[in-house]
Amino acid sequence: MSDIRISKTGEPDIIQASDGRLTLFVPIQIKRRSGRKLVTLPNGETAKARPWDTAATPLQLALARGHRWLIMLESGEAKSLREIAAREGVDSSHVSRMVNLTTLAPDIVAVILDETLPDNIILFDLAVDPPALWEKQRERINCASVT
Repeated sequence: MSDIRISKTGEPDIIQASDGRLTLFVPIQIKRRSGRKLVTLPNGETAKARPWDTAATPLQLALARGHRWLIMLESGEAKSLREIAAREGVDSSHVSRMVNLTTLAPDIVAVILDETLPDNIILFDLAVDPPALWEKQRERINCASVT
């Protein structure tokens, strides 16, 4: 049977039972944040930011959508970009641009995910007619330092 104790001091407490077992009471507070539970210690300290606690950037969302839509095409779940566009309620040219993001060089994808892409680079620069060669992609967005 569980024993719930509320410590007025907010300090951890260790209790030793007669059979040698130890029970550790740690005062914590559980808060809901965007549908997730967050544990807060008595001093107000919380865990450092975790990847799932931060919102994705629009560019990261576009990259994810492009990969999802490409998988839909490759698996046969959708027959064409036009069909995906109709399902998603967007223009077929938008779907085409997002799927273009799947051809980006791995190092460019990494800087998008790490949020270290220069601020002057916008989705349009990456999604509209990207060069097939990764080196040309780097030159196009002036990210030669991205390696």
